Order: sequence, then C-alpha cells, then structure tokens
Amino acid sequence: MKKYYLFFAIVLFFLTPLFAQEMRLAKGKIIDSLPVHDSIPETFSLYLPSTFDTSKKWPVVFVSDLKGQARQALAMFIQAAEKEGYVLAASNNLIDTVSLSDNMLATSRMIKKVTELLPIQKNRVYAAGFSGGGRFASLIPIFIKDIEGILLCGVSIVNTELLNTKNRFHFIGIVGKKDFNYTELLAMEELLDKLKFPHQILVFDGGNAWPNTSYLERALGFFTIEAMAKGNAIKDSSYIDGSYLKDVERVADFRGGGELLMANQLMGEIISVYGAHRNVDSIKYARRNLKKTKLFKSLRRNENNTFFKESLLKEDYNFYLAEDILTYNLNNLGWWNYQMTEINRYIYGDSGLEKEMGHRLYGYVNALVDDNIDVAIAARPIDEEALAFLWMLKTIIAPKNFDYYLKVISLSAKNEDFGTALFYLEEVLKKGFKDKKKLYALKHTALFRITPEFNRIIKKYLEDARYEINEE
Repeated sequence: MKKYYLFFAIVLFFLTPLFAQEMRLAKGKIIDSLPVHDSIPETFSLYLPSTFDTSKKWPVVFVSDLKGQARQALAMFIQAAEKEGYVLAASNNLIDTVSLSDNMLATSRMIKKVTELLPIQKNRVYAAGFSGGGRFASLIPIFIKDIEGILLCGVSIVNTELLNTKNRFHFIGIVGKKDFNYTELLAMEELLDKLKFPHQILVFDGGNAWPNTSYLERALGFFTIEAMAKGNAIKDSSYIDGSYLKDVERVADFRGGGELLMANQLMGEIISVYGAHRNVDSIKYARRNLKKTKLFKSLRRNENNTFFKESLLKEDYNFYLAEDILTYNLNNLGWWNYQMTEINRYIYGDSGLEKEMGHRLYGYVNALVDDNIDVAIAARPIDEEALAFLWMLKTIIAPKNFDYYLKVISLSAKNEDFGTALFYLEEVLKKGFKDKKKLYALKHTALFRITPEFNRIIKKYLEDARYEINEE
C-alpha cells in the first residue's frame, strides 16, 4: 500500500504542472503575453481552437507582425484557425526597426517554446503575415528549419535568390488585383513552377488590405490537403471532395460573370491542389478550351498590354524619384503632380484593367516614397533637404494626410525658409485642417508663429489669430 501511495504521489507531482498549464491556456480566445523564457523579457500571443485537446498533435501557424500589433494580426486568422483546426501564435517582440537577425532569433525562440509547450505536429509548422510581417515571414523557412509552408497576404517573397530546391516549402499568396504586389506575385509564380515549389495564388477583388477571412480559410485548407497528400495528415476524402466542389463552383461563377482570367487562374490552383487526390482531367480539359476562346485571348492580350505599360511607368517612377532625391529637384514636383493626375484618370476611367492598374500604381508610388522616407530618416546625418522633398511629394500623393504639410512647415521654419512654410501653411488650411492648437505647437516654429504673415493666414482660415497683427 505504501508503494502504491508513493507511485501515486510521483505521478501527481509530474502531472499537476501540466494540468495547471492547461487551465491557464484557455481555448477559443487569444492569450496575451505568455513568457518565452524566464530569463528573457520576450512574450508571445497564443490562440487554441475551441476543439483543442492534448490527446492529439496539432498544426500551427506562426503569424508575424513588425508594427507592434501581433494580437490584431493573430485575430485576423482566428475564424480560419477555428474552422480548419490550427493553433496560432505570434511573437510580441518583432520590430521593424531592429535587425533581421534579432527578429529571426526572437521568432526561433518563440517557435521552440510553443513546440515544447503544446502537442504540435512537427511536420505541419507554418509561417504567415501581411505586408511587412509577410515579407519577414517569407524569410522564416530560409533561416529556420522545418517550416512546412508560408502564407503571405499582400506581399511577395522578399528575395527569391535565397530559394533553395533542397529546402522546398509550400507557398500560398493572397493578393488583391488592385494591390501593387499583384503583378510581382504573378511573375513569381512562374519561378516557383520552375523550382517545383508547391504553390497557389489566391486573387481577390481589392487592394493592399487584409483579405476576407474566407481566403484565409481556403489557404489553411490547402495546407491541410497538401499535408494529406504527403501523408502528414489522415486523408479525409469527404473534406477534399467538399473543398473541390466549392472551388469548381467558384470557377463557374467567374465564367458566368465573364471573368475568364480569374476562372483560368483558379482552375490552375484546383489542378495543383487536388491533382494528388482525385482525377482533375475535366478541369484540365475545360481550361485548355477556355484558353482557345477568342474572348479569353483578347482579355489576356489586353491584360498583358496593361502589365507592360504598368512596368514602364514603375521604371519611370523609380528613375525620376532617385534623381530628384539626389538633386533635391523641387522643380520636378510639377511632374509628379501630373503623374498623380494621370493615375487618377486611370482609376476613374472606363477600362476595368486600367482602373486596377491605376490603383496599383497609386499604391506603388505611395510605398516607394514611404520607403525612401524611412531611408532618409535612418541616415546619419539626416539629409534634411531630401527629407523635405519627400514630404512635399507626399502632400501631392496623399493631399488629405495633413501630417506631411505640418512636417514641411516645421522643417522649413527650422531653416528659416518662411516662404515655403507659409505656402504649405495656406495649403493645409485650404485642404480643411482646423487644429489651431496643433499649429501653434509645431516644433521649430517659435519665430515663424509670431510673424504677421503667419497670423494673417490663420485669421483668414480660422477666424482668430493668437498674436495681434499690425497692419501699419
């Protein structure tokens, strides 16, 4: 009897921490700030689906975000993870201002912690992210072993030169047709074909934004179906057939709506996803016939012409922006204003393809200028003339974003260029800015604020100036 009690006490000693841990890790909601290690001030967020139990092993998606919004990024995947049965985790310590190596080490430590803490299926570990988080996620399988696949939203793989055929992973991209990354993802698909990387591109009608959760569900479903093909998950024929029929219905909807290019894209994904499980000859036959139709050929030709035109315009933007920054060419702001007028003409024109191109070009120019602003701010010493040009350019690209007018006013006043400061002061007020308190608190404007010209403009647009204007 004593031996029995001793055995029970030993078992209880080892099991009690596990039971306590399971109690702390609630299911069906995001758990914040779980420690990675006692000696390291790093935490992560975790989501366990409501069906989670420790009697089986689970696939996991590690979601990356570099903007301090890990919890929000994780939340975007909850519905998909709940439906498809995936654990989610996200590091709270990834920052876009630190080095790639530091972020990658933090990710590696989090992955190690999660796989030790939970019954994770080691051959079903995935990485995901949107925009900057997606770019980082695309590098995770390059630097961390045993990543089965990546899911990127609104972004392509950062550096395809790092892809290695000895380390193939499953790639799924989700992108809007109005997203400036759209053409890059389509081009990358050809490279992945050559390298024999399993991949799918899911396209939706939108811009550079999080996709509808249904696309995330389909992406995780594709990971599951691929795992079944590899023998890493138990094959479920009813699950595969149900998913297949839904995609076939989507093809029919595209064809019925005249969206033959989208129908062709989706049929290609159907063949790649379901070909290992069932006969897809009917889809192959339908796709071949679709490509032979006059309407499809016309649409494809028009799309290719639009892509070519878009690529030339992007080259111009890159070339002239680099030149303008180097020479502080304020005289070329008029050219940029004309380019934005042209982009708006595409956006509000009659051609569907040019509308999409216009949205992509706008997003591209905006991202291009933002990237150069980041470079200028990070430089030491800061090149204030280059920064001033870029901020002025942002007032053309995003005329309703008042912050850039205020930045130009502040920097111009700092350099006692009151003429430029007055011009942008009046411009921002014309656009509808009304925060007088913020104007009077602008950094570097102490001398500028007491000038009659400043207060005269304030009085003109905001009715009352803080300092008296001497009209003599």
